Amino acid sequence: MKPIGVMTAVLFLMLTGAIAAMATEEAPYTVIKTDGIFELREYAPQVLAEIMVEGDLEGAGNQAFRPLFGYIDGGNKSQSKIAMTAPVSQEPQGEKIAMTAPVSQQRVQGKWAVSFMMPAAYTIATLPTPDDPNITLRQVPARMVAAVRYSGFWSEEKYLLHKEKLEKWITDNRFTVSGEPVWARYNSPFALWFMRRNEVLIPVTVPAP
Repeated sequence: MKPIGVMTAVLFLMLTGAIAAMATEEAPYTVIKTDGIFELREYAPQVLAEIMVEGDLEGAGNQAFRPLFGYIDGGNKSQSKIAMTAPVSQEPQGEKIAMTAPVSQQRVQGKWAVSFMMPAAYTIATLPTPDDPNITLRQVPARMVAAVRYSGFWSEEKYLLHKEKLEKWITDNRFTVSGEPVWARYNSPFALWFMRRNEVLIPVTVPAP
């Protein structure tokens, strides 16, 4: 029997209610153009908690999920204060941060950058510092993104197939690629394959009208 992955195990606990943090907030964007399965979107600025890992496309997500989930589940140096309620010393506890969607992954200098979007209520200044020194907080500016949406299992084959389709759509529309492709996943691995939302996102610049 194939061992269950870390990401799968944690998401199973979330699905069954053993872990309260659920992905309820999504990265905000405005749709500029729709063409079948393709969209041109304008994303608002956002803050990411990100970690760099090695490995293949499918394995990198499992490898990165444990430390990232640990960060939002309290593995951080919380800036909040806990009131003294008894004559015993108390230290601030790690702050719980709501989980958001999607979980994103992109290739950077031979490694994979896997990230969680932070809730919009936070800024770089107000987010607690991660306990894990490998996790960084990064501000992403507003940007234009070409997107293709598809359902099905998480596999490198489907990712590459849809990335190629999106690259052709970008060329056909005379957009210019301005960043690395991002693989975005929105659902638990226990979601039925035909109900899953997966996306490939590529930052672009658009010619002036």
